[in-house]
Amino acid sequence: MSPTLIDRLPKAELHIHVEGSIEPDMVLALAERNGLDFPHKSKAGLLATYEFANLAGFSAVYASNSCALRTERDFYDLTYSYMRRVREDNVIHAEIAFAPQGASHRNVAPEIALEGVLAAMDDAKAAFGMTGGVIIGCQRHRGAEAGLNMLRRMKPYRDRIMALGLASLEVGHPPRLFLRVFEEARDLGWKTVAHAGEEGPPEYIWEALDILKVDRIDHGVRCEEDPRLVRRLAEEQVPLTVCPLSNIYLKVFPALREHNIARLLRAGLLVTVNSDDPPYFGGYVNANYAACRDVLDLSDEEIIQLGRNSFIASFLPEEQKCNYLARIDRIVGAAPEASGMKDVAPIGSGDRA
Repeated sequence: MSPTLIDRLPKAELHIHVEGSIEPDMVLALAERNGLDFPHKSKAGLLATYEFANLAGFSAVYASNSCALRTERDFYDLTYSYMRRVREDNVIHAEIAFAPQGASHRNVAPEIALEGVLAAMDDAKAAFGMTGGVIIGCQRHRGAEAGLNMLRRMKPYRDRIMALGLASLEVGHPPRLFLRVFEEARDLGWKTVAHAGEEGPPEYIWEALDILKVDRIDHGVRCEEDPRLVRRLAEEQVPLTVCPLSNIYLKVFPALREHNIARLLRAGLLVTVNSDDPPYFGGYVNANYAACRDVLDLSDEEIIQLGRNSFIASFLPEEQKCNYLARIDRIVGAAPEASGMKDVAPIGSGDRA
């Protein structure tokens, strides 16, 4: 197996929370810059909290660290740092989730935070040749009414937002409760995604598909508990944005060797590899690819298919998808007809990126 294939392979990242991309050094630096009385004074002390029993335990540390983000400059620096870092992994397209409700909860105007995120993405495009978009996250533990209020507050940015997502604690917050939020998002012309089937049961995936009518499922790994659902996901090619190392750190699987991403890929599902919140979970995109390759014995062909899936599952215009897929073909020397183009339209059709 080529040791450089993962590094050479162009990729999209579709499941990354920008607030969760903050490195420990940046947490401490921003807390100092903003004059905050932060509970941890050293990197070692902060890292000692990065042991999680479950999603709720992680969410508490995540919320504490996010308190360091106070200004437009903070969100700019955070987003630009993420984009620069993942470009080293040959990520050339990133769909970044941002949580306006989290900013509001910290008394930070979400408009100010979003301006920082968008400006950094614009500058990353100019500096690194990257494309991307913002997914506005609805935090399910805050309730549907709060989600509607957030959505309506973000309407002035409707043309700069790619999608609405449903995130945060799954258990006890089924997708069906957020129907009105998702209906209004579609009226704005946004794509939609939802965390489902990470800690929540397969029923949450069914609800996300049939009630919220999402375009993509974040995580989705518990689909394997329902063979009928697995067949549907394969037949309809519903994208799953899987985050393998995150799933191990949050105890969704006891060990990576028991993760099901390889089985789902081999069953014909449109799975992708993503990092979720990389500083918390042991690595960025390439680290996730490499861990799966080494532990789950992925072949070169399967690694290439995962790279292709990342663009096929993206919200890019069809022409741009084809351009990126052609770039993979050139790099790996694969003929288009042999490399799984699925239903992507020919170059020259669709909207221009």
